Amino acid sequence: MNRRGLLDAVIAGGGVVGAATALMLAREGLQVALVEPKRPDAWRRDARDLRVYAFAPDNARLLGDLGVWPQIVAARAQPYRGMRVWDAAGDDALTFDADALGQRQLGWIVENALLVDALWQALPAAGVRLHCPARIESLEQAGTGVRLQLDDGLALEAKLAIAADGANSALRDMAGIGTRKHDYAQKGLVAFVASETPHRQTCWQRFLPSGPVAFLPFADDGDAELQGRVGSIVWTLPNDEAERLRSADAGDFERQLEAAFGGELGAMRLLSPRAAFPLQRQLADTYLKGRVLLLGDAAHAVHPLAGQGVNLGLRDVAALRELVRAGGFASSNRLARWARTRKSENAVNAHAFETINRVYSNDGMWPTLLRGHALGIAGKLPPLSRALWRHAAGI
Repeated sequence: MNRRGLLDAVIAGGGVVGAATALMLAREGLQVALVEPKRPDAWRRDARDLRVYAFAPDNARLLGDLGVWPQIVAARAQPYRGMRVWDAAGDDALTFDADALGQRQLGWIVENALLVDALWQALPAAGVRLHCPARIESLEQAGTGVRLQLDDGLALEAKLAIAADGANSALRDMAGIGTRKHDYAQKGLVAFVASETPHRQTCWQRFLPSGPVAFLPFADDGDAELQGRVGSIVWTLPNDEAERLRSADAGDFERQLEAAFGGELGAMRLLSPRAAFPLQRQLADTYLKGRVLLLGDAAHAVHPLAGQGVNLGLRDVAALRELVRAGGFASSNRLARWARTRKSENAVNAHAFETINRVYSNDGMWPTLLRGHALGIAGKLPPLSRALWRHAAGI
């Protein structure tokens, strides 16, 4: 392979994980290009992005190191200081409290569009070569590098190609990496709502036989009428029921949502359009094949339970940074070790989320009798609840 103009890495995909990967590698002094078919729209304060994340503290530190977190917090990141998780089959709840855990906050609720916009604004100054709009049409692996042909006629040569182009990754397919997929026959119904009862900077999640429903506190932008009552809801439902509620009359939807939370948050008022997206678990057979590496949803798409999808993807990025700093970026053996470790950790998390969802969405007699008290028991054992939170927070 001709070494002239050889890049250290080409990243496919400019979402949160792909853009963070490009920025991280550039900040570490590597020569990087990012290929993305569509330039993301600029984030707007007057519009709420329906796609939000419960952002963990370890990933806030990562974005802080990359120089973009202060901008995100200043724009619109809602801190949450509490979590309450309970089951429709019992009154006991598992609760987390920032003060009890010695934290200023447990995490932040942040829009996807804001994260992507902040990362993209930082890419040019960091020296990332942007190829957008552009798609990778073909992949050629030769020796210790790759050659990528773009649909705009350009060809890029690099030591490593990184697929961060989502669950339907084209680069993963070009590399011949297979996946194992499980369709949950469920959809996640999302919308913004206002609750009658203030959310108290708390994430609320209730398990129902049909699937969990979550209320994530969201910034009210100083609106006195909505102060402390705006939330993003994620409601896991069987496919047909999700579509029925997505198109239901607003009043009917609001009443059923209030009932889904057992009245804990009072009456609900719809503030946005509704959307529903299919839920599945998809795990790549390997995270590394030749000189192609997988990150984020290209490697592991998981159930949205606990909002851990983007957090897992950014932990891939953080682990890759450790490898770069240890001088192992060009080492096939060290890359293979990174890939095995991340694959193992992400698979454990993916199956854990699925097991929780299956147990708590089961209306059989024995699961119902047992689970109604399980959350309360965990909540009454501070070491256990603290360990659960530390795992979710990545610390």
